[in-house]
Amino acid sequence: MSEGIGPTELPAGERRPARLWDLRREHLGAELDRLWARGQELLGCDFAIMGGAMTWVSERNLVAAISSNGGFGVIASGSMSPELLSAEICATKALTRRPFGVNLITLHPRLLELIEVCAEYQVGHVVLAGGLPSSIAVNKIKQSGARVLCFAPALGFARKLVRMGVDAIVIEGNEAGGHIGPVSTGVLAQEILPHLTSVPVFVAGGIGRGEAMLAYLEMGASGVQLGTRFVCAHESIAHPRFKQAFIRAPARDAVASVQLDPRFPVIPVRALANPATDRFIALQRRVIDRCARGELSQKEAQLEIEHFWAGALRAAVIDGDIERGSLMAGQSVGFVTREQSTAEILEELISQALAVLAARSERARTASAE
Repeated sequence: MSEGIGPTELPAGERRPARLWDLRREHLGAELDRLWARGQELLGCDFAIMGGAMTWVSERNLVAAISSNGGFGVIASGSMSPELLSAEICATKALTRRPFGVNLITLHPRLLELIEVCAEYQVGHVVLAGGLPSSIAVNKIKQSGARVLCFAPALGFARKLVRMGVDAIVIEGNEAGGHIGPVSTGVLAQEILPHLTSVPVFVAGGIGRGEAMLAYLEMGASGVQLGTRFVCAHESIAHPRFKQAFIRAPARDAVASVQLDPRFPVIPVRALANPATDRFIALQRRVIDRCARGELSQKEAQLEIEHFWAGALRAAVIDGDIERGSLMAGQSVGFVTREQSTAEILEELISQALAVLAARSERARTASAE
């Protein structure tokens, strides 16, 4: 399936007749297809590359573009009502005939209704995120005929999900953007991939190039998930100022939210540092001091901290308020250097992976000839 991607770079100094390289490239594409065959089969797409579900960004246009170009787009339902989700699925189906999924938050108060909407529109894949799902939710999705994918932050958690009947696992390291856990992608991959082979596992968090994608596939992953890399796609509706913030940012600007006092927990979120980041730290100090003076109860103080970011993501993504909004981004933002079409981003990832395979094959050929 990978032969549909554009030319792969030859090893340095290498020149081959076009037909010979076409045959060689087809062979390399077959090797890549072998590595992610389980992911292709599960998702029903050419490339086992899932688009990360990013609220306000992963909507009909970007989702359809990823799927139409061979990847697997995923709608970010976030806090959508069943009515809004219904409209979004319908609009996405109007833009692509290829498979796509829907990401649902397990803590959504109307989760079961959202599952019914997915079933009504015959969505073939539902991704559950935000915590351990109930067996009722998992069974309801499976009864509709859809595949269930779930996020797992640890091996034991993943094994429990498999026992519940989920069809695939997504492991996401804390290099990712948005809400994050405490463990890096590389460590999670080492913890889980060698020991969980009964279902396909997709790796996410900090992946921005094809070489990293290939490395995880060779460790045993069935596919990968990328979010940040697609934010600046031409098809993304993110505000131009939001996109420019990504293009300018190095990896080190994507930082996790700071918690000043463990008595007032802050949900860890990775985003680009901006003036709002500093204001959030200052707010925590003020609120903690007021609580210490008895002006606020601990519950009131906690609510003030939690409400600081209310509406901030939409303000940044849709309105372009990059000073006061939340610029959720993964550390792979350092690989986002310009706006590109979704097709070009996918082509770039595949070409980079094939170039590694080509160089390795050439080294083996040279060694055998000596």
